[in-house]
Amino acid sequence: MLDLRPNCECCDKDLPNGAPDALICTYECTFCADCARTRLGGLCPNCGGDLVKRPTRPARMLEKHPASTKRVRKDHAPCRQVA
Repeated sequence: MLDLRPNCECCDKDLPNGAPDALICTYECTFCADCARTRLGGLCPNCGGDLVKRPTRPARMLEKHPASTKRVRKDHAPCRQVA
């Protein structure tokens, strides 16, 4: 089951369930589309895998399996210049 992490690991932008610009890799690392495009070249800085659109969990399933509230922020070289 996906964590549905609440933020971009690079710029800390909020990415709630259903965010159209939320991208993930196969390890569920989560980034916004802007960081993925402009800073990361479409690849996850953790594993080197592709970043793809994160699926949306249907509202009826959020009650049983809520999205994560734990924010993840990594200090990758391409992300350091983000305030």
